[in-house]
Amino acid sequence: MSDHKQMRIVKEIKVDLDKCVACRACEVACSGFHASPKYSSFNPARSRIRLIMDMLKDVYVPVRAGEYTPAECTGRHSFKINGKEYAECSFCPTSCPSRDLFKEPDSGLPLKCDMCEGEKIPLCVQVCRPGALTYVEREEERVEELKLGDMEIGLQSLVNRYGLQSVLDSVTRISIKS
Repeated sequence: MSDHKQMRIVKEIKVDLDKCVACRACEVACSGFHASPKYSSFNPARSRIRLIMDMLKDVYVPVRAGEYTPAECTGRHSFKINGKEYAECSFCPTSCPSRDLFKEPDSGLPLKCDMCEGEKIPLCVQVCRPGALTYVEREEERVEELKLGDMEIGLQSLVNRYGLQSVLDSVTRISIKS
């Protein structure tokens, strides 16, 4: 066995809320990059980054599209930023059934930020003149994921549906009969 550590490059877009002026250039650049063909149209509704604006509380937050979840979350926390309170859902990057944010407007399919695959630096960062968005690459140790086989996937499905104890009871009954 080798003591060799595997490293991977993690790409991040960092946000400095104090620098965001709500110009929305990031939304326009992203929508153009993801148009088909590329740059043939500019529709911020197709952008993988959205500027969440709360005019009453005077905050602008660029949020990038994250993973899709088939279920609405139960998180109902709130955050205080500079003494102002915000709902957790306001800044959530997840595409979910409870809101239309980060869904393709024509098909309803979920959108996910791909960091402008093929570009050295994502376009939203390139066009952000105030410097609210910055691109960072860092190395971190790779965690080896355990790959599940067909049997494990089937068992996990049964556990999810019937509960662990019920599956164990069934296996016990089967093994006694054998």
